[in-house]
Amino acid sequence: MLLREVEYARPATVEEAISLLATYDGARPLAGGQTIVNVMKARAAAPDVLVDLQDLGELRTIGFSSDGRLELGATVTYAELMASSEVEVARPILAEVAATIADVQVRNRGTVGGNVCVNDPTNHLPPLLVALDATFTIRGQDGERTVSADEFFLGVYMTAVREGELLTKVSVPASSGAGDGFAGLTIGTHGTYIVCAAATVSGDDARVALGCVAAAPVRATAMEERLAGGDFSEAAVRAAAEGLGASLDPPSDVHGSADYRRHLAEVSAARAVLQAAERRKGA
Repeated sequence: MLLREVEYARPATVEEAISLLATYDGARPLAGGQTIVNVMKARAAAPDVLVDLQDLGELRTIGFSSDGRLELGATVTYAELMASSEVEVARPILAEVAATIADVQVRNRGTVGGNVCVNDPTNHLPPLLVALDATFTIRGQDGERTVSADEFFLGVYMTAVREGELLTKVSVPASSGAGDGFAGLTIGTHGTYIVCAAATVSGDDARVALGCVAAAPVRATAMEERLAGGDFSEAAVRAAAEGLGASLDPPSDVHGSADYRRHLAEVSAARAVLQAAERRKGA
């Protein structure tokens, strides 16, 4: 289906991009275009102005902050995550998960910012970034603010980024000996997940986040509390995951019933934690 007529702008600076987004009520940022263009073709969204971010080199950098956090520009592509030596040193799980997204064409165009700002419940990065305790830098005409991953994802296609604002970077703590894991069941090879889970294990603590079971990633806090003693044996982890599904209210669809997703949530969470525990340095 052809796109309807839409205004197009290609700003030269982040400040100009924010000004355009704030000026036009129907303006939307265009990064890799892997989601918004298809949504527009399906007539599910009809922005009046597309603000193309391709010329904004500031948003396509990967580096480290002064306190050692890994910083990912909002328009960094999945392919760039996979090829980054900084990601390999600081948090290789990001590259591993990026490598499972769709196909080569999508990975060459799709961006970190697009993935998280769309916040489709089946997207890979939202639950992973919640588990990694990432923070999100959002810039608007009134200044810059930072939002934690736990507060960034609000609902289906809804995040803390407001009208007239722009996500500029995602910041992830360096592993510092922590181990990370990601597990789930997909619909075919490189398909979307039916349920997925991400986990990070550091010392005696674990952070666990579930995807595809609600409108936004869900922290498995009860499971985290049961693991707080530092016993990450297979028996202990599987016992900690028991009952997790009962606390969830996932949807049913052609790919799986709600009860099936509850079961997958327990299995995936346990597998992600076991993988993360095994990868801990010095474990």
